[in-house]
Amino acid sequence: MKSLWQQLVRQRQYATDAAGAARKWIYAKAFQGEPHHGNFRLETEPLPATLSPGEFLAQAEYLSVDPYMRPYMLAYPEGSLMIGGQIARVTRSENAHFPVGATVFGQFGWRTHTVCDPARLEKDKPYVLPDFGGLPTSLGLGILGMPGNTAYFGLQELCQPQPGETVVVSGAAGAVGSVVGQIAKIKGCRAVGIAGTEEKCEWLRKIGFDAAINYKRNDVYGELKKAAPRGVDCYFDNVGGSVTETVLKQMNVYGRIAVCGAISNYNSAVGKVTDPQRQFVFKQLRMEGFLVWRWNDRWLEGIEGNLRWIREGRLAYEETVTEGFERMPDAFIDMLRGGNTGKAVVKV
Repeated sequence: MKSLWQQLVRQRQYATDAAGAARKWIYAKAFQGEPHHGNFRLETEPLPATLSPGEFLAQAEYLSVDPYMRPYMLAYPEGSLMIGGQIARVTRSENAHFPVGATVFGQFGWRTHTVCDPARLEKDKPYVLPDFGGLPTSLGLGILGMPGNTAYFGLQELCQPQPGETVVVSGAAGAVGSVVGQIAKIKGCRAVGIAGTEEKCEWLRKIGFDAAINYKRNDVYGELKKAAPRGVDCYFDNVGGSVTETVLKQMNVYGRIAVCGAISNYNSAVGKVTDPQRQFVFKQLRMEGFLVWRWNDRWLEGIEGNLRWIREGRLAYEETVTEGFERMPDAFIDMLRGGNTGKAVVKV
């Protein structure tokens, strides 16, 4: 049950929105270590009474919180808008490509309302969501959006898994990792996930992973030997650090490694690990880091591919939904602590 205070706060915020103002979360103080509420400040901003040709007004319905926001924000000065994607509904429009009522994805940041003219943007252009066929539009932030495409292209283009090979995924219960493992299964591979709780490991087994290892409670090296007795052919790395050091020791000759993230050290100093050079030389490994934007010209291909697999019952998804725009920092902090299973989103 919401407290009376929470209800009054929400009522007042809705009144502010209706009066023609947007709410937005500001990067108030640079991150040092784990983010906390002092890093953020909630502000309001008036909205224009009229739109110029080419513009549309979008009202946020779901907002994304993702690990990449933590390191990316270090490049922004204090006082900047928090970055991020959102699913929004067009409420006013002077742009025929974005009609009133359309549901769009946009990199609008942590704000409730956005006036946008796509022609003025050199990159990160918004787009109208394709027809999800009754699935939640919030999936446009997850399995049918950036995280899903990260898994779709990162695994298939960089690791190029072959039937019968073993694919290991770290951060496996997150928005990207959970999709990577399932695509590996679709491709005829053995999928092994590494996650941080027994509940997450159980969920991974439920959605088709052959094995799941709780790195916080188990000997990862020993458990991986059991889960991947023939060694590791492909490693999709979301975490870095000691987990990655352990997996590299069990890679097979000509193994492929896709480096997607390093969440193990986003909130802390980079840990010391053994120099992996010898592994790379004698096992002839290939490691490549990537950002999903390199496949921007194939964006809808990834969405449509994952959507097809969902409809065929071959891809499952999970969302951790936080209610209320005022709780954006809570959702972000919790996600970085590993509190989410699947995609972490905020419902406005």
